[in-house]
Amino acid sequence: MINNKIDILNHLAAELKTTVKPAFTEFQKDQDTAMPAELRNWLVRLRLLEGVPFANLVADSELLPQESIRWFYLDRRWTDAIVQGALSVGTVNSDDRIQLEAQYAAIRAELDTEERNVRRREGDKRKMGAPGPISGFLLRSAAVSGWPGLHVRAFNVDPEEGDDARYEEDDPRRIRLLRLERLAPAVLLCLFDGIPKVVHIEEPRQGIQFGFMHEDSGSSRSAKLRPRNKTTFEYLDESGGQDIDVPFRVGSSGVVDIRRLSDALATKPNTGAADGLDSAEYALQLIRFPWRQVYGEVESPRFETVFRATIEYEKVVEATFKL
Repeated sequence: MINNKIDILNHLAAELKTTVKPAFTEFQKDQDTAMPAELRNWLVRLRLLEGVPFANLVADSELLPQESIRWFYLDRRWTDAIVQGALSVGTVNSDDRIQLEAQYAAIRAELDTEERNVRRREGDKRKMGAPGPISGFLLRSAAVSGWPGLHVRAFNVDPEEGDDARYEEDDPRRIRLLRLERLAPAVLLCLFDGIPKVVHIEEPRQGIQFGFMHEDSGSSRSAKLRPRNKTTFEYLDESGGQDIDVPFRVGSSGVVDIRRLSDALATKPNTGAADGLDSAEYALQLIRFPWRQVYGEVESPRFETVFRATIEYEKVVEATFKL
């Protein structure tokens, strides 16, 4: 009797393999695909870790301390397992499991295609072909909460234009983002469709910012202003040789003394402050462009530079034993 049931299941599996729906690369409304569109979209989001508890991503908060970034690769075996686990909820008996196993190749192929196009802009070409590795980062920083609209750009090469250049959205060197989401007020998760060579994280450009370069040390606070040329709007000294110590009001740490700061600017040449600054000129001195942090490959230092001998063993022996 047991052997008879096994023969029936094997025959059913063979029949299902001949009726498996082909994998599609372009999905149309009401198309007879391997799974409904709602299920496909949900599984794609699941493969991109949506709904996965944060404790399963970061086992301990010490692994992601404040003001840190952690880079990683996404293990496809892990995401395959989570999809298989989600699909197995609907299986009740052996027939269901055999049918699911027969359809799984087409299901995975459709998920692979839809995953690469989850953030595709309208009008962009769909990504085709076998999926590659997924990489990403977790960023925990006050910058995430301070600028919720941080821009992230990834490149498959190191751009020749330099770190300060502007790049179009359809630049062929850019790697598509699969997910960019704040998991907490100060935690940002980003997933890339590939392994980038260079990553730019930049403050949003939608507004104007004013400020200084500040440092907080315990209960004390200090800041510096790098003055600009009134004509060219360039810094007087990029190295910081002309920086001004920002004065604060007495008894009000953190409140800038505007009058004294204007007097300090007047001592610097070509700032236009010698004959007085109006509000617009003052604003130009305080304006700050969006900050861009660049991550990429760095040149490895030479061995002898890192491990340079600074103590002569012979002199240590002589000094120790009074030879």
